[in-house]
Amino acid sequence: MITTSGLTKVYESRGRQVTALDGVDLHVREGEVFGVIGQSGAGKSSLIRCVNLLERPTSGTVTVDGVDLTALAGKSRRAGKDLRRARSSIGMVFQHFNLLSSRTVKDNIELPLEILGISGAERSRRALELLDLVGLADKAKAYPGQLSGGQKQRVGIARALAGKPKVLLSDEATSALDPETTRSILQLLRDLNQQLGLTVLLITHEMDVVKTICDSAALMQHGRVVESGTVAELLATPGSQLAAELFPVSGAATGPDRTVVDVTFHGESATQPVISQLSRTYNIDISILGAAMDTVGGRQIGRMRIELPGRYEDNVVPVGFLREQGLQVEVVEEDAAAPAATAPALVKEGAK
Repeated sequence: MITTSGLTKVYESRGRQVTALDGVDLHVREGEVFGVIGQSGAGKSSLIRCVNLLERPTSGTVTVDGVDLTALAGKSRRAGKDLRRARSSIGMVFQHFNLLSSRTVKDNIELPLEILGISGAERSRRALELLDLVGLADKAKAYPGQLSGGQKQRVGIARALAGKPKVLLSDEATSALDPETTRSILQLLRDLNQQLGLTVLLITHEMDVVKTICDSAALMQHGRVVESGTVAELLATPGSQLAAELFPVSGAATGPDRTVVDVTFHGESATQPVISQLSRTYNIDISILGAAMDTVGGRQIGRMRIELPGRYEDNVVPVGFLREQGLQVEVVEEDAAAPAATAPALVKEGAK
């Protein structure tokens, strides 16, 4: 549904060039919720604004629902008309709501339809329908100043849906909201995704948002996508930065001649007593150094850092047992000469 290829955006700032996007390739499938995560300055907002051409890319292409938007970005009247038509299939939800304070809630939702030249009766019908959809049927005549932050964002979502888009873009839509309201807005986005078949591309810096709502995710750093895939694929990828961020575990070996491993559980393995089976089968004492578990997409997923007695060479068979159970296992290499605070490096599967 959304594809960017070699997408680059360079800004001019005080006589120097700043590269916000550096050759970004992104693929968002129809009907999924795709999260782009990264720290401030990673290029997330530039990416989402280039997807609907609020920002013109310096180079590269953006294709939405089979239409190359960058090919419609010319200055001719025809190109402008074609771009506006293509944009009508893309809704946008903003971090700070961007509602007009002088217009009622209903009038705010009608605004994009007004611009499209839709008749007054049809605008009114559609706005009331959308207010009901987002749970604000009783707020049609209220003004934005009379609403809570969560209610304002629901109005923003309703307005974004006015043109019956196939794609919904969300730029940090929950970052200004409290945790409880954030959960309700994320649930609303998931419900809309399922009820309307919407493809949702959302920008966030919060890992909990990815865990709560996303089918797939991409990690951005310094204007580039460094990791991308379904959440399940990322969790099964050795050394995945996103997996480690989604389910952080820590803990160093408690003494010499110890093997520390990170174990990722997902699917049926998450409900099985694998660690206790390992202990009984090989008659070894296992220490749990850290663990993180949550429900993602209706499935229990988690990571655990455990310590086995003996060096890695002594634990090849127990480690193999864990892998045979369908678990992702990464052996953590401890540098004996390093101070305890030094972060351990992950050894790729099959390496010592």
